[in-house]
Amino acid sequence: MTDTGTATVPGTGSAGGFPYRLIATDLDGTLLRGDDTISRRTRDALAAATAAGAAHIVVTGRAVPWTRHILDDLGYDGLAVCGQGAQVYHAGEHRLLTSVTLDRQLAGVALAKIEAETGPLYLAASRDGLEGDVLVGPGYAVGGDLPAVPFTDASDLWSAPLNKIYIQHPTLSDDELAEAARRAAGGFVTVVMAGAGVVELLPLGLSKATGLSLAARRLGLKAADTIAFGDMPNDVPMFGWAARGVAMANAHEELKAVADEVTSSNDEDGIAVVLERLAA
Repeated sequence: MTDTGTATVPGTGSAGGFPYRLIATDLDGTLLRGDDTISRRTRDALAAATAAGAAHIVVTGRAVPWTRHILDDLGYDGLAVCGQGAQVYHAGEHRLLTSVTLDRQLAGVALAKIEAETGPLYLAASRDGLEGDVLVGPGYAVGGDLPAVPFTDASDLWSAPLNKIYIQHPTLSDDELAEAARRAAGGFVTVVMAGAGVVELLPLGLSKATGLSLAARRLGLKAADTIAFGDMPNDVPMFGWAARGVAMANAHEELKAVADEVTSSNDEDGIAVVLERLAA
């Protein structure tokens, strides 16, 4: 589906007539429809763009263990940026190329500062590595049927390297919680809102743009070569890095505000609509 490894996509200005040499797509709410599938139209549009010489990179907030099965089902064998930029993963080789972990001491301080403002939080955490478990504490709601390991002893949260911590609150909305977390602990961690019920604490300074720039460099590509698609505030840095940012119709208003274009929703082939137009 994509070029892989360190191969350089041919061409200097455009990819065989396609105006961008790199297509970066978020996964949930963007490439995936509401039923976690990719439409035939979107598959065909991506296939046409890659046949013209463009590379496609999935850029997702999901860590590798929550992403790998989707990529395998797609027959995707290129690079993927996972864990909000923390991991660059070679899907064809099932191999982590880079991985950034959260400073657990700083994360503990950040959580204490946030809870001092908001009261008790519901917690989950993503452990580092290809097989890293997602630990879920009491009260934390995991969407869908994603695999998770429950914990009750808080010390379990800190017993192995982590990519991120997830937080939920019994009464605050996602936007309110994210804002409170940034206000209380923005000097210790990066706070992102990645979807419904998904507010995350990341290593300070980490973003999807960080991982995408590393992956693009492996392909010999640059920000100026890139069109990016997304739907949530965690995609804002990626839009800031790429030459063009396209928000889905179902996107959060914060992302739409910085997008160069708003396309149809993820359930209405929004990516394909843009790729087909650009190919024409």
